[in-house]
Amino acid sequence: MGVTSDRFYDRSKVAIVPMSFCFPGYNDAGHDLAPPKICAATWRSQVMDYLGAATLTLLVGGHAQVWHLGDNSSVHARVSCWRDHAPRVFPLPHPSWRNTGWLKKNPWFADALLPALQTAVKDALDD
Repeated sequence: MGVTSDRFYDRSKVAIVPMSFCFPGYNDAGHDLAPPKICAATWRSQVMDYLGAATLTLLVGGHAQVWHLGDNSSVHARVSCWRDHAPRVFPLPHPSWRNTGWLKKNPWFADALLPALQTAVKDALDD
């Protein structure tokens, strides 16, 4: 995102809002389980209403993208169409070592999306 830790963790500028507000645990393979729908249904709208209109929203991972965009296509499809939502909303893949292959196959992410995201983040934090 191109920001320092101090700016990223400035609660007056940045809100990190998880989808389920609880850790759902791991499956048998050791991967995170999906966020329980009841948790997001119970709390997410209230928290988003409390925060008010956001200058910029980063939708990190498929569950956040589906909840906010109502789009049930693949994460790849939603991230590929990032320009449809920018500069106020950016659908992003979940940061994980598992995405290394995806990032190599999709150089447009680093070449086009990341610079636009960094500009949007800078603009939002400078407001």
